[in-house]
Amino acid sequence: MGDLERIAHSARHVERALGKGRRPVVVVSAMAGETDRLAALAAAAAACRSAPAADPRESDAESDVVLASGEQAAAGLMALTLQSLGLAARSWQGWQIPIATDDVHGRAHVLKVEAAALLACAERGCVPVVAGFQGVGGDGRIATLGRGGSDLTAVVLAAALGAIRCDIYTDVEGVFTCDPRVVAKARKLDKISYEEMLEMASQGAKVLHARAVAAAMNHRVRLQVRSTFATTPGTLVTDEDEIVDEIVERQVVSGIAYSRDDAKVTVIGLPDRPGIAAALFRPLAEADINVDMIVQNVSPDGRTTDLTFTVARGDLAHALQALEDNGRALGAQRVMTGPGVAKLSVIGIGMRSHAGVASRMFEALADEDINIQLISTSEIKISVLIAEDRLERALIALHRAYGLDAP
Repeated sequence: MGDLERIAHSARHVERALGKGRRPVVVVSAMAGETDRLAALAAAAAACRSAPAADPRESDAESDVVLASGEQAAAGLMALTLQSLGLAARSWQGWQIPIATDDVHGRAHVLKVEAAALLACAERGCVPVVAGFQGVGGDGRIATLGRGGSDLTAVVLAAALGAIRCDIYTDVEGVFTCDPRVVAKARKLDKISYEEMLEMASQGAKVLHARAVAAAMNHRVRLQVRSTFATTPGTLVTDEDEIVDEIVERQVVSGIAYSRDDAKVTVIGLPDRPGIAAALFRPLAEADINVDMIVQNVSPDGRTTDLTFTVARGDLAHALQALEDNGRALGAQRVMTGPGVAKLSVIGIGMRSHAGVASRMFEALADEDINIQLISTSEIKISVLIAEDRLERALIALHRAYGLDAP
């Protein structure tokens, strides 16, 4: 959706789907760079205020009006383009369907979708073109869904319509074993489970937004990630049962994700007593700061403890501000941050039934003289925190160690 030429290219996919007897419903995001441009305008307008807003939520609501206009324009342009091809099409905004959300402007959650009007439109042979990223809150105002919101719109509509599949068109051919811009031998996966895709999205893979994957998993909507610029199949994201017969032939690790968006914080010398961790992290939760990896080390005499954890880099300044005051009140000796770090995660449903995945990871990193600062695990994931300047070497080494390199 970068420009009119790309919109026309996307419209051809719709035309082909109609030619195969399908009834597509199209969800569009804003044109390339438009959301950032609108966000900057909204921020500049808000900065002109001479006095603090009586209700900050009103500013958020007006910003949503501005941001949602990008998708509204894209929907109209796509509908016009489809009409130019001789196809019946009309645009829909979130409030017209409606897609009902809560009132948390800027990161609203979808509560309900009334899909009858869209379905009737499609059954008449008219292509519904829906503005993604938006719905209508209980207050009757436009509410945007946050980054990746158009993917989420597509998934919840697919669920409401009972669609056989939800295709997400993007600028990549599918889901790869690792970022091919970093690991040249990364290869495209034909299928991946919801659980694996959710872990990869949560751990830094940018191809799909985690909220969209979670919604697809909850509603059992089959997703296909494919390139806008190709007609070949992409990667199918589906239930584990659909790919269970292939697990024997698959690698134990399906993919490796990474994130450069983490910052490490260590609180030193906290009194070691029950409830100290809860008291330390409470202000972070109240400030809506997400804490990820956590390691606690108790002193040999059992009197003090050190807590090391990660937060998003964008939240670091606010986190430190909250911790400085709170840490002193709790009796901490000091709060410190480490140099640039990166998180990498190996992910695969095969890890449930295979031993030695962690040891292979640690050995591969040791062979490259890469020190591990933090470790966290789940049933199908192992994540480690390392120095950011060693990330590329680590990714290449792990990709090779788990046999993921393309032949």
